[in-house]
Amino acid sequence: MDNQITLATPQGPIQGTVATPDGTGPWPGVVIVHDIVAARRGGMPEIIDRVANAGYLVIAPDLYSRGGPLRCVTRVVTEMRRGYGRSYDDLASARSYLVSHPQCSGATGIIGFCMGGGFALAMASNGFDASAPFYPSLPPSAYGDISGGACPVVASFGRRDPLLRGAGPRLRDALGDRGVVHDIKTYPDSGHAFANPHPAAPLLRVLGFGHNPTDTEDAWNRVFTFFDKHLNTRA
Repeated sequence: MDNQITLATPQGPIQGTVATPDGTGPWPGVVIVHDIVAARRGGMPEIIDRVANAGYLVIAPDLYSRGGPLRCVTRVVTEMRRGYGRSYDDLASARSYLVSHPQCSGATGIIGFCMGGGFALAMASNGFDASAPFYPSLPPSAYGDISGGACPVVASFGRRDPLLRGAGPRLRDALGDRGVVHDIKTYPDSGHAFANPHPAAPLLRVLGFGHNPTDTEDAWNRVFTFFDKHLNTRA
């Protein structure tokens, strides 16, 4: 069941969605970080339900709560790329919400898409037990900042992604050099936003964006297998 909540953060309240699996907890918790378009066009309702139905207590904070997408997108993207700012505090607050929830096992993961994938990857060293970035828009030049103490990472890229050419192998090398447990896969027939269930505009499809249902299902299967291994140790 999905519920809209007000989440307390150090910079004031923001909005978020919480989804609870069927049955009886406790469950591992997962923070889901939206992509740059957010909300429905980013497929968030379907993604939230998918993760909750897989047996995870979900919170999806709205990083655009302080003014909406048009006013907030530049600030949020800038914070993601520089590695600090109120958006990171918002995500830390979302994790704290899960950890304090009576139906959370105490283990937490983070999943993000595009911009949100950048946050998910950057937050791998911030208390989470597993991270699943989808085509993370964190510059590969920032991979060197990933700590050797990062949590296990399962990441998914599309080889046809015009924004992240060669990023999958570079992330694999960076994590391997630091001894971080990882599962990195680049899908040869997919581009950017391949896991967004909403169809891309024709021009974006030409440029290498768009949904690939087959690769989406494979990526989600990898994520849940990985999360089951790394998040179910405290139940």
